[in-house]
Order: sequence, then structure tokens, then C-alpha cells
Amino acid sequence: MNQDFVKSPPVQQLLDRASGMTVEGGDDRLKHILRDLVEASMNVIVKYDVSESEFWQAVKYLQEGVGEFGLIVPGIGLEHFMDLYMDAKDAEAGRSGGTPRTIEGPLYVEGAPIVEGDVNLSADADDTDTLYMSGAITGMDGEPVKGALLHVWHANSKGFYSHFDPTGEQTPFNNRRRIRIGDDGRYAFHSKMPNGYAVPPGGATEKLMHAVGRHGNRPAHVHFFVEAPGYRTLTTQINFGDDPFATDDFAFGTREGLLPVPNRQGDTAYIAFDFVLQKADEEDDEHFSARARTAA
Repeated sequence: MNQDFVKSPPVQQLLDRASGMTVEGGDDRLKHILRDLVEASMNVIVKYDVSESEFWQAVKYLQEGVGEFGLIVPGIGLEHFMDLYMDAKDAEAGRSGGTPRTIEGPLYVEGAPIVEGDVNLSADADDTDTLYMSGAITGMDGEPVKGALLHVWHANSKGFYSHFDPTGEQTPFNNRRRIRIGDDGRYAFHSKMPNGYAVPPGGATEKLMHAVGRHGNRPAHVHFFVEAPGYRTLTTQINFGDDPFATDDFAFGTREGLLPVPNRQGDTAYIAFDFVLQKADEEDDEHFSARARTAA
């Protein structure tokens, strides 16, 4: 079938009606977005001659995999694409520099304890090495950022996050803290060494990765939000540069400047890492995205 079929009057009329273009009311921007999304899907169906059975198998996959959308979206590159798109918009506006942004991932939990000083993130015993991480939070000119709050979260040595651990063994907010930073802009914490992980076995994400010949592994990593008055809120993470999946992250979280190699000495490892924040141009820059997040 020629793809011009999608441009035929009956299909174009269907698109107009389905997206609400022919009626008053509703969100005009949403109408145009919905129309383009549905039309793009129709073009794919025609281009690849998708059968009725294949179509409904895809619908079934989406219905069953809804609980893993937070993994599927980074796995197919869409979350990283949003980072690239925001970077491109910054460059177009003449904004550059600072610590690179990268994907948030689906495992942040709101309400972690707020602490100060040299912080221990790990509430639970874990038979693994200890990670020490420290550095500075500065602005683009090197000035210490005052009033910063550093959100930190990572997995345990089994690759499980508290609140999402299938074993149920971790206490709430294990390896999760919000660190209030002093006027000198310095931070320091230690915790039990995180490990990388694979997507849930047999789940929707793994099925899709295997279907396209890919794996579903992430390297060991630590997540961060950095927020401070007058500065753009930063969403980022570091991947451990000596992890075998450091440059082959299924979620595309690895970015230049975010691959420190831990200095391993016996049963300890050290990472020195500085965060550099851009000034906020408007109040919205200081806020988090409207992404739905788990609260506890």
C-alpha cells in the first residue's frame, strides 16, 4: 500500500475528527500534537504493512507493560533524546557550560531525610565496599553556591533501590538523602557501594530489548538533583567509569563529564566530583519537571 493512503480524504477527515479539530473547546495545542502522533502511527502501519494481529499484539504489549514505562522510555532512547533536545535549545539560546544533565530514571522517591555534614546514606548493612564521594557545588564563575540542597539516591550491592526492592529487605530511604549544603558549597557523603542492575527478568522492558537484539543492563551509578536559589535545578548522575557497562548503558545515561573512575583502595573507593550550576534566567528554571514521582 502506498503511504499516500494516509493523505487520502477519508483518513485526513478521520484524523481531524479524532483529534478534536472539528469541534470547539479543548486544548488547541494538544489537538495538533495528538493529530500528528496518530498520523505518524498510521504512516508506520502503512509503511511496514502492519497486520491486524501485529497491531493488537502491540496494544497488548503496551497494556501489560504499563508498569515498566519508566524503564521502557529510557531504554528506547526517548529520555536521552529529551536531554539532547534541551541541550540544543540551550545552545540556540547561547547557554552553555556547567555539569551535563542526564536522565533521571524512574526510581526517585520524594521525602528523603534532610541531613547536613559528612553524611552516611546507608541505613542497612551491606556486605560490600564503602564509597566516599565529595566535592564542591559552584556557579559558572566558580563561586560557592549557597543554600543548595543535594538529592542523592542509588542502589545497593544487589542493584536494588529502597522502596522498589523485590526482596523487601531494605529500610525506607536506604541510600537516599537530601543533603543541605553550607555556604562553602562543599558536600561529602559515604555509603555502601552500589552495583549496576538489569531490567526485571521476563518483564516488558527485557522482552523489547531482546526482541531488538539489545541487553537491559545499567552500570553502577549514583543519581543527583541539585537545587539552589537563583540557579537552574540540575538533574544528573555519574556512571562508574570502570564498570563493564559504563559506555554501554541500556538507558543511555552515560555522558561525557559524568564518568569518574573510583579510586579503589582495599575495601574503599573514592570519587571526587564537582557540580557546576548555571544561573536561572527565570523562576521556572529553579523547579523540577512535572514528572510523576513516587512519594513515601
